[in-house]
Amino acid sequence: MGAAVSAEGFGLDGPRGPVFQGITFDAEPNALIAVEGPSGSGRTCLLLALTGRMKAGRGHARVGRYRLPKQLAAVRGISALGPVPGVTDLDPALTVTEHLRERVLLQRRFGGSLRALFRPRRERAAASRARLEAALTAAGLDLDALPKGPRTHVRSLERPDALRLSLALALLGEPRLLAVDDTDLKLSEEERGQVWATLRAVAESGTTVLAVCSQAPEGAVVVRTDAARDDKAATGEDHDSDSDDGEGRRAKTNTKQKGEAADALAEASRA
Repeated sequence: MGAAVSAEGFGLDGPRGPVFQGITFDAEPNALIAVEGPSGSGRTCLLLALTGRMKAGRGHARVGRYRLPKQLAAVRGISALGPVPGVTDLDPALTVTEHLRERVLLQRRFGGSLRALFRPRRERAAASRARLEAALTAAGLDLDALPKGPRTHVRSLERPDALRLSLALALLGEPRLLAVDDTDLKLSEEERGQVWATLRAVAESGTTVLAVCSQAPEGAVVVRTDAARDDKAATGEDHDSDSDDGEGRRAKTNTKQKGEAADALAEASRA
């Protein structure tokens, strides 16, 4: 069963000030959670914090029975990252088969119990094949439909297929929480619908999904990263000078957007 995920006043401060703040929500197990907001609003940082890859400094959150930020390692153990630029990038020089084979071997060696290592080799191989087939099916990745089949290099994959490969790699670990960044980036309307349908099916099959997006799909648990900032501005707590013109504000926004990835990696290394 997927993990329930909740947060109350969850926030993180980075080198440039608050990265995200005031995040409060409650999602049941097997939910599809959409982290919605503009680029630069702390979406990726929140995703990493909720999967135990980054240590938040305000409020608290809970994933399954584990509490954040105190039990980071435990949360990492039941969660997996799908596509997260700068963190889980695919190697463009490797083929799809090479990526899958590498992850299967790592999962077989480090992902199972110690007892599983002493099972007969044939039994372990059969279990790995079954897990791989299940992950590919759940991710909706048809290897035979790729330009060169399983031997297709990652650099030749279209965006939807690259995303599905990342999903399959993450699902090999049979996580209770799956995190996906930039879900709807560079996708057509039809492709977005297909990807959301896949993620919804993953959630319904027993894995809670946490997906960063610019626009949440209907029926998802929506978590907005810019809500606290909007509230702050509405209550007059934003002390920017009234003389700031539109161009100046856009420049500040762009600076924040460029700093988000750097903040995420810097903070993740401390977790």
